[in-house]
This record gives sequence, structure tokens and C-alpha cells, in this order.
Amino acid sequence: MDSPTQRQRRAQAAIATELSRIGFALPGSLVSRTTACGKPGCRCQGDPPVLHGPYLTWTRTVNGKTVTRKINEAQRARYQTWFDNARKLRKLVTDLETLSLEASGLEGDRPPQRS
Repeated sequence: MDSPTQRQRRAQAAIATELSRIGFALPGSLVSRTTACGKPGCRCQGDPPVLHGPYLTWTRTVNGKTVTRKINEAQRARYQTWFDNARKLRKLVTDLETLSLEASGLEGDRPPQRS
């Protein structure tokens, strides 16, 4: 296994610094959705259809199950930074994993062939 280079150590330190600056983070996705209700004669069934919404939904995984919750515009405004922080957190973790693979020298290794 290789030892990390000075550049890799500096990059890891920069990632650690960025991680320390992240505040609260809400996982999942925040999406604006429109829907059709299916009631005959409703505007959503027209030509062209005028769908209901938009509705803000927050979707995440809890204990292996997808959970979706509607949130209002005030909640979106209040927690948008937390959603943004979660996205930054995922990116930084991916960057750290990529850097770790590079520093280890293992990313190019292939598993042993079975005979």
C-alpha cells in the first residue's frame, strides 16, 4: 500500500475543513410535483390538462423504506440550507473516498482470478 503524498494530505485536510463547516443536514430529495386527480370533468382531465399543484415533497429513506412528506413553502425556505448542506456532505464524502482510493493505490487493482 502506498503512503499518501503531500498533495493528497493537503486535499484531505481541505475536505476535513469543509466538513467541519457544514451545519445541520437533511437527507433526501426535495421535489416540486404536479398531479392529476382522475375525477371526471376536473381541470386536470381537460385538453390541455391543468394539473393540481405544485406540491413540495421531501422524500428520504427511513429504515430501508421510502418516506415522502409534503412540506409547505415556509418549511422549504426554513430548511433549504439544510438540504443544500446534505448535498455538499454527500459530495465531500465522495471526494474523500475518491482521494482515499487514489492514495491507497488500490483503485487500479483487480480481484484475483479464480481458477
